Amino acid sequence: MITVHNLENSQSIRILWLLEELGADYHIQQYSRDSSSDMAPSEFKKLHIIGTAPAISDGDLTLPETNAIVDYILDKHPNSTLRPEPGTPQRTRYLYWLHATQGSFMPLMLEALIFKRMISKAPFVFRPILRMVVNAVRGSYLWPRYERLLKHMEAELSMSTWLSGDELTAADVVMGYCLEVAEVRTGISKDYPHIHGFLKRMRSRPAYQRALQKNGAFTPFAE
Repeated sequence: MITVHNLENSQSIRILWLLEELGADYHIQQYSRDSSSDMAPSEFKKLHIIGTAPAISDGDLTLPETNAIVDYILDKHPNSTLRPEPGTPQRTRYLYWLHATQGSFMPLMLEALIFKRMISKAPFVFRPILRMVVNAVRGSYLWPRYERLLKHMEAELSMSTWLSGDELTAADVVMGYCLEVAEVRTGISKDYPHIHGFLKRMRSRPAYQRALQKNGAFTPFAE
């Protein structure tokens, strides 16, 4: 049986949601973050040399990395509709959004967090200078890329219920966490009604609600 090593306030929520959508049997091992650093505890970091969440174990196997875990789990459920069949129009959209989450969207969310902490953790006297530098980088790099991704996603969701079509897929499961982080870390304006609709549909799904109940309190880091 798969064990989800579930670190609080982390990307692990995606794996719980995926397994709940599949109706799979699994075990949860809960881990709390260090209260002083917000980092994973030492016992979590010992699971794998990479030491990041999410991570699962299955027998002698320990596997980190969201998309690797998603593929591993879906390989065990070959009849699931959460991964469109090769050769279908939905498959290409699925592949794009599944990998855009981790390759494009999450790096921007991490950079947004780092930029905020560069200012908030710096000595007070240096904050005005750092704020000027950070705002310049945000304006020339982070915000333009972020807005292009949101506009592309909004256009895709204007054509279908979910990112690759009218059926929920693992790409939506992975992107859902990104959007919840974006809400609190960078904001999603009212100019993106279809993205807000996506979040509303996601949160109304029974499988997502069950995942939240098992996960415990979930509040993405704003800064």
